[in-house]
Amino acid sequence: MKTETSIRNLYTPLQPSIAKSADNITYQEFLPAAGLQNFIYCYWHLKSTQALSEPFNYRVVADGCIDIFFELNNPQESFVMGFSKKFTEFPLGNSFNYFGIRFLPAAFPQLFKIDASEISDRFENLDLIVPGTSLFIRQKFYSVNNALDIKNQLDQHFLKIQTQSQLIADHRLFRAINLIIKNSGSITIEKDLDTGLSPRQLRRLFEFYIGDSAKTFSKIVRFQSLLNSRPTAQSIRQEKLFFDMGYFDQAHFIKDFKTFYGITPSQAFLK
Repeated sequence: MKTETSIRNLYTPLQPSIAKSADNITYQEFLPAAGLQNFIYCYWHLKSTQALSEPFNYRVVADGCIDIFFELNNPQESFVMGFSKKFTEFPLGNSFNYFGIRFLPAAFPQLFKIDASEISDRFENLDLIVPGTSLFIRQKFYSVNNALDIKNQLDQHFLKIQTQSQLIADHRLFRAINLIIKNSGSITIEKDLDTGLSPRQLRRLFEFYIGDSAKTFSKIVRFQSLLNSRPTAQSIRQEKLFFDMGYFDQAHFIKDFKTFYGITPSQAFLK
């Protein structure tokens, strides 16, 4: 893939780390094979190491990505989570063993020729969207699989798909995505996103490859840029970081943050 279409070097989609207070739960991320790194940000593994005393709710914040995930104790069912413009909470119960694939923005529709807007803001049974990968998961994995073995098998599966796919996408779309990311989402779409695309073309391409509008994607990139800066509640208050992010007042910043994260900045960044 050409350099201009590579998003990985510009964008780091973060999810909140598992709180230290969440005993008996582990979360790991694994880098995919080199040939997949322009498409897959990471593989991830979330599991309970023993039965929990209370059911666990896992919060997923908005990150602009599409994920495939499945329970290793029940690989007969696998799911795809589309682009989401708000946080999502998954009740996982007292015992769980999930494995997932986080695709970089615009990668999933390239590989599978799926319109991303058709799965936005929800998750679907993978068998209805990408039946071949659903069948692969169903046949290959089960609870005793080693995480690295799973990663290696998925690498081979997705490398094969990549080789067979005709990766057709308008280079102007990726120029627009890169401009948004390079500006940390603080960009005026109508004025600053001059890539040779008409507003109608821009809307159509973003909906197909990202899952929503360029404006919505830029808001999530701006939110993710804040997470990557590793702020504290004190630094947000004292340094007025929301002004640097393009917000005119704190109230709008807090409203957007709660939409994307599920809690206020003060609750998310306790120190």
